[in-house]
Amino acid sequence: MLESFARLVSDIDGVVWGPYVLIPLLLIVGVVLTVGLRFMPWRELPHAFATMWRGRRHHPDHEGELTPFRALMTSLAATIGTGNIVGVATAILMGGPGAVFWMWVTALVGMATKFCEATLAVKFREVTPDGKFVGGPMYYIKNGLGPKWKWLAALFAIFGVVASFGIGNMTQANAVTANVVKLGTDYGLTLEPWAIAIVLLVLASAVLIGGVKRIGLVAGTLVPVMALVYVFGGLAVLAANIEKVPGAFRLIFESALYGHAAVGGFAGAGIAAAIRFGVARGLFSNEAGLGSAPIAHATAIVDNPVKQGLLGMLDPFIDTIIVCTISALVILISGQWMAPGIGDADAGTLTSQAFSTTMGEFGSWLVTTGLVLFAFSTILGWCVYGERCVIYLFGHKAALPYRVIFTLIVPVGAIAKLSLVWDLADLFNGLMAIPNLIALLLLSPIVFKLAREYFSPSENGQPEKADA
Repeated sequence: MLESFARLVSDIDGVVWGPYVLIPLLLIVGVVLTVGLRFMPWRELPHAFATMWRGRRHHPDHEGELTPFRALMTSLAATIGTGNIVGVATAILMGGPGAVFWMWVTALVGMATKFCEATLAVKFREVTPDGKFVGGPMYYIKNGLGPKWKWLAALFAIFGVVASFGIGNMTQANAVTANVVKLGTDYGLTLEPWAIAIVLLVLASAVLIGGVKRIGLVAGTLVPVMALVYVFGGLAVLAANIEKVPGAFRLIFESALYGHAAVGGFAGAGIAAAIRFGVARGLFSNEAGLGSAPIAHATAIVDNPVKQGLLGMLDPFIDTIIVCTISALVILISGQWMAPGIGDADAGTLTSQAFSTTMGEFGSWLVTTGLVLFAFSTILGWCVYGERCVIYLFGHKAALPYRVIFTLIVPVGAIAKLSLVWDLADLFNGLMAIPNLIALLLLSPIVFKLAREYFSPSENGQPEKADA
């Protein structure tokens, strides 16, 4: 019975994330929003980074819970994860180097999607009786589309709660355990999974029980540090092999246009495979359109929704254009993806091996540590997402019980066998996107209007953004 259910879940998951449902829908919505915004996310990228820098502090008269910067870091905590390391390797092994090009495409159109998500999240957020600022797809569906759409908002919240325990908790805790055990083995140590689970429980409870402000504080420190260490490590590898970097870029573009023939242990991949796996892994990595990130952005202390929208659009740029690209280039210049006998089952270790070709043992340590920290930060970010969904469904008094249950589930995920959990988590993560994408299309005129007003000249002839 359980095996039949697992096969059913896997089949449904394959349809939802397949080439005919979610992937084209996410891309189409991203393109529509990019055109509707007149390519503003690309044109105003420098202004967005300036807004992020200023967002480290907030005006005392503005409303919210977290500084704009910490709200972004909380979102990135859940976004930057195993997809940036293992996901990139999977895309290359299954779709060839050309898959990286399509990951870039998802990020470029995803910037408009996340701008709209974050803007709507602040525009239609609410304040609970205990002072929490709650927002996200369930709130902009209810408050933006009206009462007759409340069923769609509830559907998103239900999907979000289920996904939070899977993709945002158990699978991440399991990844932490697996990588810590591997790191210990590399140094001749035998580490017991149950001991790692206890340590993980203590660390998670110390952060999660404190609520969104403590999560934002930890995420605001942990995410920039871990991302910078990984990025600079990758840049060091690229600098040491600078003569190979132009060739890696050429390989990406040529493979995207013509496919890539079999070489070494790589089985070869056509253009269709490059598109399929590049788009799928790109969307999995940056989560543009899934509806999770706006829940974090809704907590920002800002006076104009567009300001947080600008930070929201940095999510896919930082995650995919910067972090994923560095992973991809290191893999390609190392040549490990063409090693004899290489296959998709080796995706988990490919990035580590690629770093090790230049940095030796330190490269393996860097990637493994990065995976552990990325997975732990994802747990923090998804606790916020799940809590906000629970508050929408059951009221603000359900927040603390949810955080307690979420925390207690962490050690279970750390030691459990998770094949079915992975499929369920992936399925509900994908299902979250459907209500959100419907809302984004229907509410897009509001976002377009807010963006035009923000960037339009004011009475004194200066752009409104100058005062941002």
